[in-house]
Amino acid sequence: MTPWVSLLAMAVALLIDRRWGEPPAWAHPVVAMGRYLGRLGPRLTTWRPRWAFLGGMLAWCLGAMAVLALAWAVQFGLSGLHGAVQALLLGLLLKPLLAWRMLRDEVASVERALGDSLEAGQVRLQRLVSRDVTQLDKVAVRESAIESLAENLNDSLVAPLLWFAVGGLGGAALYRFANTADAMWGYRGRYEWAGKWAARVDDVLSWLPARITALLLCLAAARSPAWSAIRRQARATPSPNGGWPMGVMALLLGVRLSKPGVYVLNEAGEPPRAMHTAQALAWAQSAVWWAAALCAGLILLPWAPTWAWGRA
Repeated sequence: MTPWVSLLAMAVALLIDRRWGEPPAWAHPVVAMGRYLGRLGPRLTTWRPRWAFLGGMLAWCLGAMAVLALAWAVQFGLSGLHGAVQALLLGLLLKPLLAWRMLRDEVASVERALGDSLEAGQVRLQRLVSRDVTQLDKVAVRESAIESLAENLNDSLVAPLLWFAVGGLGGAALYRFANTADAMWGYRGRYEWAGKWAARVDDVLSWLPARITALLLCLAAARSPAWSAIRRQARATPSPNGGWPMGVMALLLGVRLSKPGVYVLNEAGEPPRAMHTAQALAWAQSAVWWAAALCAGLILLPWAPTWAWGRA
């Protein structure tokens, strides 16, 4: 598959996402991944720790191999078609593995709901986070929405695009499977052992994209906090990755972001207001275009020496 097909496919996926958003659940591959994980996960939690870990690892590996095999088989099957048709179909298949519009709309809806009442804001926020939101005040609801925007900018857009640039449709599909498994199984308590493998793999696959997402937010804002400050904020969160985009967002906005009892980012910052949510959304949108430009460069990079040689 030529780099131009991959570039056009990425453009098609981003345009579909911008115009129409998510496909119906019956046609959504991430929903199918969730069903597979949802059927096996509860059973694994009843096993002894050692066997739960082994079972979780095996279930993850089987699911990942199936996702990879299917994605690569489909991409290979498209290779005999005309380039424009390849790009259109590949873009249609890539789109469900990206979810920027849905993330943007959900965060914006939290802010709009807060304009009506705290309770309305809590209800909308619950669609974004898994924590209990009933005890959060208005500031905490806004903090959680901005944190979710920054962290999921990586999970839902930057990382899958990067893995598509590196590994084609299979790379993007594998990342979304890993991220979905972590979201469903990667918790302490009930899923402590069954989800340990899923959590670690997601940490590995998200390690570089999370740091790139932080850089893209700096590019979007046309400025950067001190490197020492970024690292300090990143280390404040339990996740080895989530603190990078969230910490950078807190520093760029000059606001305090926190998860009660877990972490505080940019503690000296002011409480976020509605204008900060709007600014965060604007920077995130700009970061999406920076991410697309970066991935376009990565797609073209392997062919650059050939083109340079041909011109010489």
